[in-house]
Amino acid sequence: MSLTLRIALGCTEAILDDDGGLKRFYQVADILSKDFHIDFRRKEDDFDSIDWDFNFHGNSLTLHYNIYTGVSLYPTHTKNARKNENKAVVELANVIEGKLINIDLKRRTA
Repeated sequence: MSLTLRIALGCTEAILDDDGGLKRFYQVADILSKDFHIDFRRKEDDFDSIDWDFNFHGNSLTLHYNIYTGVSLYPTHTKNARKNENKAVVELANVIEGKLINIDLKRRTA
């Protein structure tokens, strides 16, 4: 697992885990809820993807899961994303990546 940034959506998208399944999605959601005190304001669950929207320091972001592309984070208003929303994605994704690495290391040594 390594953090990847891309701009294919017209904004900055942070790929947190391109092989991540539902378990990884829920791990990230748990980190956001517990460590950052985030409440998800809109949850859209489809057959092959999940989008959960939330606010982070005044920025509207989306935690995304897709069975084909994994787990990612991006501004909710993709093509109309503000510069600070793109910056928030990168900052938050870097912290989440570190927390996921710690979770994986603890699991391997247990």
